[in-house]
Amino acid sequence: MLFSDDTDALVAADRAHSWHPFTQMRAWCDPAHEPLVLVEGEGAILRDSRGREYLDGNSSIWTNLHGHNHPRLNAAIRAQLDRVAHISFLGSTNAPAARLAERLCALFPPRTLTRAFFSDNGSTAIEVALKMAVQFWQLDGRPERDRFIAFDRAYHGDTAGAASVGGIASFHGRFERMHFPVERIASVEELDAIAHPETLAAVVIEPLVQGAAGIRLWPAGMLRTLRAWCDAHGVFLILDEVLTGFGRTGAMFACEREGVIPDFLCLAKGLSGGYLPLAATLTTERVFERFLGETAEERTLYYGHSYTGNPLACAAALASLDIFRDDRTLDRLAPKIDRMRDLLAGLATHPRVREVRQCGFIAGIEIGADKETPYPWTELRGARVCEAARAHGLLTRPVLDTIVLMPPYCTTDEQLAQAVDAIRRGIDEVCR
Repeated sequence: MLFSDDTDALVAADRAHSWHPFTQMRAWCDPAHEPLVLVEGEGAILRDSRGREYLDGNSSIWTNLHGHNHPRLNAAIRAQLDRVAHISFLGSTNAPAARLAERLCALFPPRTLTRAFFSDNGSTAIEVALKMAVQFWQLDGRPERDRFIAFDRAYHGDTAGAASVGGIASFHGRFERMHFPVERIASVEELDAIAHPETLAAVVIEPLVQGAAGIRLWPAGMLRTLRAWCDAHGVFLILDEVLTGFGRTGAMFACEREGVIPDFLCLAKGLSGGYLPLAATLTTERVFERFLGETAEERTLYYGHSYTGNPLACAAALASLDIFRDDRTLDRLAPKIDRMRDLLAGLATHPRVREVRQCGFIAGIEIGADKETPYPWTELRGARVCEAARAHGLLTRPVLDTIVLMPPYCTTDEQLAQAVDAIRRGIDEVCR
C-alpha cells in the first residue's frame, strides 16, 4: 500500500508528464481535482493509495470479468511467465496462442468461425476485419467492393479504419477526410435505400447494444434481419463484440441471442479476463482460403503487431475460459442480471432519470432535467454524478449524461444494491 506522501508525488508526476485518454487535461491538472491513484484490487473492489475502497462499477472500462486478483488468472500468468513472457508470432507459434485459437473457434458451430487472428485491442480487431474484407474482394476479382455500411452513433475504436466506421463526430469527425469509404444508416429499415449494394465490402455493427452511444439498445430481431440482408446481397457481416462478448449480455456472445453467425467476429476487452491487452478477429474458412497462394502472388495478409499472440495474455484468456466452464459463470450470472433489473426498476422512477437501459449485465442510467428534457451536455452532469457517487464507494464513468453500470461478474447482490444506491445519491446531490 502506498502512503499519502507517495500519492502526492505520483499525482505531481502524473500532472507534469501524463496525457490521459478521453480526458480534458486542463480539468485533470486543476489543483481542485483529486486524481485517483488505484493500487490494489480484490474481486469487485478497487482500493486507492489513501486506503479508500470502491466497487469497480464499470469493470475498469468494460474489461474485467471475474474480478481483480483472481487466483486462477494470477496462477496462469505466473506459470507462463516462468516459461517465456513474449515471443514473436511471425514465423513461430506458442502453446497458449495455438490453444486459445482452437478454444475460441470451438465456441461456435463446426465449420463456421474457424480462424483466429490475434492483435491487442478492440480497434485493431476491427481494423484487421475491415482490411481482410477489402483484400478478400480484391483477391476474389471484385475490387469494386470497397465500401462499408456502419451505424449512426457507433463506436468501433480509434485507429484509422476503426474510426472510419464510427458514428460519433466528437470522436472521429476531425479526421473524416482520411477515412475509408463508409455510408452510415440509423436502422435496418434504411438498408433497402442503399445504392449499389454490389459495391459493398461489409456491414459493421455492435450487436444488441451500442456502448459509447450511451448503452443504446437495438430492437429485438434486428440482427437477424441484418444477417438476412447481407446474405441476400453477398455482403460480409462484421460484428463488434468487444463490449458484448464473453457473457456481458447473458450469453457468451451477443450474436447467440439471435442465432446469428457473422463473417467476422471482433473480440477484445474481456478476452483476457481484463488482465492484459489481447484481441482476436475470428473469421471463416472461406475468407481464409482466399488468402492462400504462392509468395509471388502477393495474396498474403500484410498486417500484424509485435505483440500478436502474446503468451502471457493468451494464458490469461485460456484461464478465463476455464473459469467460465468450471464455475458455470453464465448460469450464476443469470440471477444477478435479474437482481440488477429489479434494482434499476426502482431507480427508473427517480424524477431526474429519463430512462434506464439494460442488456444482460450492462446498464445505462440516463439523467435529465425531467423525463423529456436533457441537460445541456456542457454542464457535464453525468461526470459530476459519477464524481459524487465516488464519495459513496462507486467507481464508474458516464457516456455524457448516461451513467454506466457494468460491474464484474463476481459482484454480490449486496454490492449491486450499494452501487445503485450510490448512483441514486449522486443524482440527488448533483441534480436537485
